Amino acid sequence: MLPQEIIRRKRDGLALAADEIDSIVAGLSDGSLSEGQAAAFAMAVFFQGMSADECVALTRAMAASGDVLDWSSQDLNGPVLDKHSTGGVGDKVSLKLAAMVAAAGGFVPMISGRGLGHTGGTLDKLESIPGYNTAPGIEAFQRVVAEVGCAIIGQTQELAPADRRLYAIRDVTATVESIPLITASILSKKLAAGLGALVIDVKCGNGAFADHLDMARALADSIVRVAGGASLPSVALITDMNQVLGHSAGNAVEVAETVDYLTGAGRDPRLHELVLALGAAMLTLGGIDATVERARVRLQAVLDSGAAAERFARMVAALGGPADFLEHSNRYLPAAPVMEPASALDSGVVCSMDTREIGLLVIELGGGRRVASDGIDHRVGLTDMVQIGTRVYAGDILARVHASSDVAAAAAVERLRTLIHISPTESEPRPLIINTIASHQEADR
Repeated sequence: MLPQEIIRRKRDGLALAADEIDSIVAGLSDGSLSEGQAAAFAMAVFFQGMSADECVALTRAMAASGDVLDWSSQDLNGPVLDKHSTGGVGDKVSLKLAAMVAAAGGFVPMISGRGLGHTGGTLDKLESIPGYNTAPGIEAFQRVVAEVGCAIIGQTQELAPADRRLYAIRDVTATVESIPLITASILSKKLAAGLGALVIDVKCGNGAFADHLDMARALADSIVRVAGGASLPSVALITDMNQVLGHSAGNAVEVAETVDYLTGAGRDPRLHELVLALGAAMLTLGGIDATVERARVRLQAVLDSGAAAERFARMVAALGGPADFLEHSNRYLPAAPVMEPASALDSGVVCSMDTREIGLLVIELGGGRRVASDGIDHRVGLTDMVQIGTRVYAGDILARVHASSDVAAAAAVERLRTLIHISPTESEPRPLIINTIASHQEADR
């Protein structure tokens, strides 16, 4: 098939057959599809969209473009489960949830990404742990999942290579924000990982890719529909991202908050509720628990007993990190040379924050990439972030800035004060879980 004819059909708004989509994906994989043709295909899909059947075909083809993991030889005694987030600021849920679900009886082969735009990346956070290997190879990855119950790594060369090439092209051709292409990109990697079930956390708000509820619903529904068409049971939760999640944003600082969470030294209530909601969805979808209530009790129990913390420690050690990381994380995590508090100039109630801009502030401090080749300063970020609804008085700390220099710290403090808004009166609290979408049905909560 001539790729230009397939591209023309999609450009003109016609539905593509499965064999036409297979031909495009084969060209992405073997290099016979040129950069210009791949960009034109992405742009045609961006403007014309795809039906559910087309998106299922694209997802399946990209998943089959490389290795597809088979867990049957590992003799696992539980379901293979995963969670994916569309990205937010301070979103360190994966670090906690993988260990908790593993301790609760699931197996979690989590393939995560790096920071994208204003959002932090799970891999960047884990690489603040000395020695942690985010690219161990497929055989080692499967071994760690089987032995520990969880492993968090990056996308390998072997898994969904067509997606990797198409995503790189989308990133430089302004076609990232296409719901069919986002859906196929997420699910192709998850299908390649050999999952039994998947929970999606679709972020919605001023710190999310989907800043409006209509877009978040469209994306969540697309993922659930296409996953169902590809025989992957899934549930999507639309969750609020109008403020930093938890009390930190950065890399090492988010790992430190994770250690506190797992060991019980400190658990932000809002973050804890999200972890329990997503984890309960994973356990019920995987058949470990019959009800959400029982699943939440199980997850709380593995936290309280220390079993989840022990799984996290074992995962870190199995992937090259220190064997005593959990006990001595302060010794191992890099610390910024300058820490400066950002104090409130006025009294009142924190009513809102510019979450996306706070994420960009972390990048400006060095905690993210402006271009793909940039290095990351894992030390920098924000801690002790105030939450919306908190009453503050002039002089109270809104956040602590961790920076590489006094100049950078001072600039960040001044900028942060303009991004956290204080009102004389209290505002209505926003729900954390906005919608749950499963089996093509929506249920408001």
